[in-house]
Amino acid sequence: MPSLGADMESGTVIEWLVKPGDRIGRGEPIALIDTDKAVIEVESFQSGVIEAVLVEAGSRVPVGTPLALIGDGRQAAPSVQEGPTPEPPSAETPEASAVETPALPVREKPTPEPPAAEAPEPPAAEVPAPETSAPPVPETPVPVMSVPETPAPPVPAPPVTSPLVRHLAEERHVDLAALHGTGPGGRITRSDVEHAGRPSRPKASPLARRLARDLGVDLADVPGTGRTGAIRADDVRRAASRTGEPARAVPEKSRAMPEKSAKAAPDRVAKGRARPEAARRQRAMRQAIARAMARSKREIPHYYLATTVDMSTALAWLRERNRDLPVARRLLPAALLLKASALAAREVPALNGFWIDDAFAPGRAVHLGVAVSLKGGGLIAPALHGAADLALDDLMAGLKDLVARSRAGRLRQAEMTEATITVTNLGDQGVQTVHGVIYPPQVALVGFGKIVDRPWAVDGLLGVRPLVEVTLAADHRATDGYTGSRFLSAVDRLLNHPEEL
Repeated sequence: MPSLGADMESGTVIEWLVKPGDRIGRGEPIALIDTDKAVIEVESFQSGVIEAVLVEAGSRVPVGTPLALIGDGRQAAPSVQEGPTPEPPSAETPEASAVETPALPVREKPTPEPPAAEAPEPPAAEVPAPETSAPPVPETPVPVMSVPETPAPPVPAPPVTSPLVRHLAEERHVDLAALHGTGPGGRITRSDVEHAGRPSRPKASPLARRLARDLGVDLADVPGTGRTGAIRADDVRRAASRTGEPARAVPEKSRAMPEKSAKAAPDRVAKGRARPEAARRQRAMRQAIARAMARSKREIPHYYLATTVDMSTALAWLRERNRDLPVARRLLPAALLLKASALAAREVPALNGFWIDDAFAPGRAVHLGVAVSLKGGGLIAPALHGAADLALDDLMAGLKDLVARSRAGRLRQAEMTEATITVTNLGDQGVQTVHGVIYPPQVALVGFGKIVDRPWAVDGLLGVRPLVEVTLAADHRATDGYTGSRFLSAVDRLLNHPEEL
């Protein structure tokens, strides 16, 4: 179980993406792990063959617990998900059969050993004699246990699933008992729930829907004769005539009440079930964040610096660049802020890295941690890899993808463990100044506030300019204020020369 953050003490194996015997490559996702803050795809650290899965899906284990064995495929170790299949004993070696028999699940006690030569000799007519024949006769178990021509397939266990999948099923009102699991051993996976069949809304014209409502006709029972099977108004009239007098006399509100009441009860039950799980996850996330931040303030001697950056040049450049582009391809100011931070971190490498074992370990590249607020509450900061080397278009696309996958719980292990410096931007919430807390083992955090129009003097002339407050929280064990000021100066210079981004 890898450590996927400074606040992680244990994790839950949500789903295995591989099974024993699968050949995998280095960096390939092998399992989904719930860290209480997010569901992460754990990647393999080497290539090879999965020889054994040591932790069942749904199990919570401490960081450092072995999850699986990876080898060269020459030997297959037993897996907790697929137990060792006993080999059928040979009919020619009764001694081996006697040794293996107790391990079989069907026979709990070994039968008293009869004389080997006398077992087949009694004639069939003497078999019914209970006192002499019953104990030594091996005929009954032999066909099933000792010499099967083809081993009987294992009886499948009832489909099982993880807490996350159960929570998702409750949110979507999916009946797990009606699903066929596609995971190992028939386990119901997250994908099974997401693709669970839902009652589709019948295709019908607006007029047909209004008419069905007025006549009390259920569109699900009406065959459509329109294009691609769509239900037309004539189809509704025919269905109403077949069922006799339509429920025209019954007020629409009266007809709707039973349906509304019938739906309300299951919805309340499902929401009631989902609430405790959502509350548990929220509580676990807040505790994880609190542990990390308490450790940070306890162990890291923070120092803070701030500067004000004139964004008029950057925003004018951005407007010109976006002028003829479709909305989907336009850049947001956040892309400029992130790229400036990444380039400044490469220019001042003492702030880009980790404090480990009482020493600074510089990052080999700038992997920008981007603080993302989650819809259900909480915060994570996955890494945007190689941010300093990305073109602005690629950085913008990477940012959108990272935010979407963060909120969908689809992050990869490297994105949660390799950020070298974190950026938080709360400007969209109206905050003007951010004083952040460093996320260990990183040594710096950059904060951006809201871009606001304020009085600003340029060349002795007072005017109104769009300004943004940029703050830096840094670790005094790794750097001092002079290094931090160089970083903020680099951010200021880059934002005033956006063509360099």
